[in-house]
Amino acid sequence: MVEDLSLSTLIWLRMARFVQNSNQLSNEHLRQFGLTVAQFEALAHIRNFEPITQSALAEGLTVSGGGISRLLARLEAEGLISREQDWKTKHISLTAKGRELLERAFPSQLQQQSSLFDDALTEDEKVQLHALMKKLYDTGRKRGQGTRE
Repeated sequence: MVEDLSLSTLIWLRMARFVQNSNQLSNEHLRQFGLTVAQFEALAHIRNFEPITQSALAEGLTVSGGGISRLLARLEAEGLISREQDWKTKHISLTAKGRELLERAFPSQLQQQSSLFDDALTEDEKVQLHALMKKLYDTGRKRGQGTRE
């Protein structure tokens, strides 16, 4: 079966498995902060763009409308974000508690993610991998833009 797959398919499968494993490791790591990967990414995105609308946040995180609503409800219930209604638009910001949690979790999570590459690759390999991933990403974005026109 595997021998029937093209090298490109095998690469895609390996990348998907790496991301899945990385997310699992990140979820385990972030548990000490009481966060999941999705919550961490949402808090980091809010911090970078606050105040941000719910739709802009969902687009930035590529989460469905229903998924973002549940995620935000939980973060709000935990006192990590605030949502303020401005006519028809909700603007989301971090609370002091959310900012403090992210300031503790962010460097730790960055170290955890970096170690996945630092433990396996040389500096030259990381430079090469980054260039290749950028090339794949850029090609995929161009293809995606072509379908929307």
